[in-house]
Amino acid sequence: MAGGIFRRSASLFLPLGIGLSGCALLASSGPSEVFSPDLPQRAELTDVPFFAQEAHQCGPAALAMAVNFAGAARTPQQLTDEVYLPQRQGALQAEMLAATRRAGLIAYPLSPDLPTVLTEVAGGHPVIVLQNQFFDLFPRWHYAVVVGFDRPSDEVILRSGMQKRRVEALRDFDHSWAKAGRWAFIALPPGQLPATADEDRYVLAAASLERATPQAAHDAYRAALAKWPHNVVARIGLGNIAYGSHRLTEAEAQYREATVDHPESADAWNNLAQTLQELGRDEEALLCAERATSIGGARQPIYRATLQSIRSPAAP
Repeated sequence: MAGGIFRRSASLFLPLGIGLSGCALLASSGPSEVFSPDLPQRAELTDVPFFAQEAHQCGPAALAMAVNFAGAARTPQQLTDEVYLPQRQGALQAEMLAATRRAGLIAYPLSPDLPTVLTEVAGGHPVIVLQNQFFDLFPRWHYAVVVGFDRPSDEVILRSGMQKRRVEALRDFDHSWAKAGRWAFIALPPGQLPATADEDRYVLAAASLERATPQAAHDAYRAALAKWPHNVVARIGLGNIAYGSHRLTEAEAQYREATVDHPESADAWNNLAQTLQELGRDEEALLCAERATSIGGARQPIYRATLQSIRSPAAP
């Protein structure tokens, strides 16, 4: 869990401003050298469902296509209440990501470049993109879903607006996408990794999912540890989920493994101390809390509070 009700701080690992919201323009390699030798000549995800958008409803429609493909049944009408802002006549990126997580799915922001988008499509993952279909000074924002590409013709295939299969020249697509900051993400079942999986980016997405649906985050952390066995955030995340469900022995095992893999992680020692205290093992808890405070760091006040609570427990 990600709240502050326990004297632990694994949730504070999360720099949630990274890649999760906003419309800032991002650098990209552009349309040149997009097709790597590993990509097939053509790819198209024909099983991605299509929902024609209603007026100003491209966000709910695009999101419904992606989350249904990932296994979460949602209609555009259901998603409208979650992502559509009437005063803006549209949906912000942050709402799109949050609604994906509420559906129990990983919302994984992509690197802002065409090779990443096309690699994900080739890997079986439709990509939600934001485009600006007009001018920089007078933008017309639009969400679409990239579902395919054709290398010989330099084209991409989208579910877009009222068109189930919109074909755009790759250069035209990149131009409209660039004017919207080349923002893109995929919705994934929590046990599945992106084709372009980056360790830090994926674990951050899993930690963000923990706030909305802890069980789904559990599966995502497991998937992360299967690929990156020593990731401290994923390991502590599993401990947090067990702790939040009062499975203290399981939480202890996860936190302890985190201290073995990362003996300088004050967060892991602090969380282990808190858990051992609640298991009635105050002597062990005290040693762990002292270790956390000796390592220190930005969350030192939290570690000291844990130490003080073990040294002077509250009266029953």
